[in-house]
Amino acid sequence: MKTHTIACESWLPLTPDAVFPFFADAGNLQAITPGWLKFRILTKTPIQMRVGARIDYMIGFKGIPLRWTSEITASKPPHLFMDEQRRGPYRLWAHTHEFVAQDGGTLCRDDVEYAVPGGSLVNRLLVRKSLEKIFTHRCREIFRHFDAPGLRPSRLVFLTFSTE
Repeated sequence: MKTHTIACESWLPLTPDAVFPFFADAGNLQAITPGWLKFRILTKTPIQMRVGARIDYMIGFKGIPLRWTSEITASKPPHLFMDEQRRGPYRLWAHTHEFVAQDGGTLCRDDVEYAVPGGSLVNRLLVRKSLEKIFTHRCREIFRHFDAPGLRPSRLVFLTFSTE
């Protein structure tokens, strides 16, 4: 299976202890997801973000409603958690959220390893650009939430790698 990786980094002038609770609240995911995805959490909230927790969502992609289930597979507050798709549109989706104390603030890093039906062609034509738009939107909304609209990410990096 051909996999791809996208990484995104941004920096906030707050400690990991101050940043982590926002990301650990699954209810905030809807607030930072672009409206065009028509994202809805189906699991009753609040959700305990712990290893083994499963979260059901509904998203819309290109007008097609898709159900998505993710499971929290790692959790080390306030520095890291990981969710993996158990049901959804990807052949593989493993998303690591990392919060590193750096330069008096927190480097927020997202690493996603994913695989799509149709492989590299579908990724290049449809998926990668959508993921870049999603993560750019997330970054803006996170800055807005933390009342830091004038901030620019120290690094908003999109890296993509392919492996067999």
